[in-house]
Amino acid sequence: MIEWVDPFIGTSETRLPERTGLAASWWSPKPQIGNTHPGATHPFGMVSACAYSGAYPTGYGQYDLSTEGLPPRLYDEPLASGFTHFQQSGTGAIRKYYNYFRVTPMLEPLDALGRSWSVSDEEASPGRYAATLGSGVRAELTVGPKSAVHRYTFPRHRDARLVIDFSLGGLAIPHGETIPLRAQLHSIAPGVAQGEIVVEGTPLAVHIECDARHWRQLLWYDRRLMHGGTRLDFDSIRPTTLRSFGLMWAGPVSEGETIELRFGFSMRGVEQAERNLRADCGDGPARFADRHEATEQTWREHLGRIEVATPSAERRTVFSTALYHSLIKPSLALNESPFWPVDGPFAFDISTMWDIYRTQLPLITTLFPERSVELANAMLTICAEEGNFPIGYRMAKGSDRFSRQASALAHTFLADLNQLGLPGIDWDWALVHMHNDLRRTYGEDFLQRGIVDPVSHTLDLAFGYWCTARVAQSLGDTALVEEFAPLAERWRTAFDPATGLLRDSTFYEGTTWNYSFRLLHDMASRIADVGGDDAFVALLDRFFGIGAPPAAQPGLAPSLEELAAGYALGRFEGLNNEPDMEAPWAYHYAGRPDRTAEIVHAAVHQQFGIGPGGLPGNDDSGGLSSWYVWASLGLFPVAGQNLLLLSTPSFEEATLDLGDARFEIVTRGFREPHRDAPPQYVQGVQLDGASLERPWLTGHELHRGGQLVVQLGDAPSAWGTSIRPPSLPHPAHVPTPADHPRRSTS
Repeated sequence: MIEWVDPFIGTSETRLPERTGLAASWWSPKPQIGNTHPGATHPFGMVSACAYSGAYPTGYGQYDLSTEGLPPRLYDEPLASGFTHFQQSGTGAIRKYYNYFRVTPMLEPLDALGRSWSVSDEEASPGRYAATLGSGVRAELTVGPKSAVHRYTFPRHRDARLVIDFSLGGLAIPHGETIPLRAQLHSIAPGVAQGEIVVEGTPLAVHIECDARHWRQLLWYDRRLMHGGTRLDFDSIRPTTLRSFGLMWAGPVSEGETIELRFGFSMRGVEQAERNLRADCGDGPARFADRHEATEQTWREHLGRIEVATPSAERRTVFSTALYHSLIKPSLALNESPFWPVDGPFAFDISTMWDIYRTQLPLITTLFPERSVELANAMLTICAEEGNFPIGYRMAKGSDRFSRQASALAHTFLADLNQLGLPGIDWDWALVHMHNDLRRTYGEDFLQRGIVDPVSHTLDLAFGYWCTARVAQSLGDTALVEEFAPLAERWRTAFDPATGLLRDSTFYEGTTWNYSFRLLHDMASRIADVGGDDAFVALLDRFFGIGAPPAAQPGLAPSLEELAAGYALGRFEGLNNEPDMEAPWAYHYAGRPDRTAEIVHAAVHQQFGIGPGGLPGNDDSGGLSSWYVWASLGLFPVAGQNLLLLSTPSFEEATLDLGDARFEIVTRGFREPHRDAPPQYVQGVQLDGASLERPWLTGHELHRGGQLVVQLGDAPSAWGTSIRPPSLPHPAHVPTPADHPRRSTS
């Protein structure tokens, strides 16, 4: 799969063919750009490296800050002032992020530092990024889990330079810069330097080695060389007192000569940064090729966990890249916490749980359960040490929590791990923190009033209690289960009986329509409260624009009136945003899997494509790409409930390598799909040779492997219409795998 990955997908404004049919009625208000970057990355690694222009929000590219519609441009052409480390992946509406330790290869005097050059001949693949600057210098970047290696090829010049700016960070938009609070830099020996910056409250140390030992090695401050100086120390830096500072190597180069830089990073001091460099890259000069080969092999193994069969090079590229984007974040950095002294799991760039808990975290749990356990333990430690489970958590003290977006999402993640019985988590310890966290932020209002504003948090907290009760049930704490069961029922208070939708409230990036079709733990009661299957399906049909005319999409800098008119449609956002990602599968609970097939078909084949403009909206740290992976396989996880809903696969065959098992999805009667073709519908399913009439699998069934055979046809069938996915109002009454045996004929 690695050969088909295109890291440039999502780096430019959305450029997909004009939507037709059902998809044309969807309305996409949020930034129409993936906000990805093509830089070098490592699966779940701590470090990334990419060309730096200062553009929003990753530091790469040409675009300005945008929160609605098409993104405005900062630059008319690709530019870079150097190459930086630590980038976000696909996030939106965040003003500043990372981009530390900028490396600038120069043929000009130091006074020119900060200028930008044109960028050409870009290349990117998993683990490698390369580009040529307008100066003629060729840059190649690769990374390890905690390191980066740069290789620069120069034209002939009598006094070339490699300049590292310790003071730069953030973005080139207003108020987008990140200023170090304190810093120190030490020239250790020829070709060796160390330093540390305290930025956004986090100490970030670096150990640097340069193979140009025949060059001059100099510190600089405010673009002035410090001849003979070996240390720079800044006890206090403010935006008003900041002057750029850093390190430089300079000397003559012959045509085509290469110079290599190696960085080891740590949040626990320069000694650990050096150990990290040794662990990632070994000793000695010229380590680029070895590090790149090792990272590429790691990516090959990770991407090889899913294989799909299709004659379409375009669809293989879209799928492979979606899987790649799904495995970049969160950043797992074992033994690297700067905020508490103990070793153990640490994670950052959980940005944000609202974006990833439905799709990406279940995908990681399926393919790499040991990494999910590592992440869960990191989140538990964050909660123990800082007082809250993370909603958004980056490499920063007092990390962004984005509490307006959602509540109790870590509980969903932990409930899935608990129900799967994955080893490595102290569930007694986890239960304490899950319980305590439910009372924070909006939790007290929920307990006292039974409903909170924003009203969507009522659903979050009710489900959080359900998930926590499931963990309590697994530990035999029946008293806590009985205490939490009525609290889990409070989802009902969030809905208006007169409309069948959530009550009027404030909603984060959406309307009551976008938040009203989440997959609750008691969907049977939800549907009954609306008036039954037909009434619920009618609401869904209206939401998805069945029979509606095409919607006018917002363009560049949409007006308030334009946005208000669009939101008034109450329409599915077409995966341009995440609040309604799971809504297409709500039809399953009303006996209409055919509708799910129609909507997912339209989304998969009209909202994703090749090229830089191939995503319909922000990738949200892999949350959007993970949606595509699941939907293409004909599966969708019901987060927190240990369920996967079944629908039409978009590939003739697919295989999931689960480590100790393999799960195969095989179709019969398959027709290769495309955007203008009608969907196919499931006619019947067999699991390991036995008929399966229910339209779902348990997580246990998926994880232990087997073969799923899906019979397809061109018209809806009776499959999945009479046996509905489980509704689980009482957390003690969750079906076990034995209740739904693999060879069930019912």
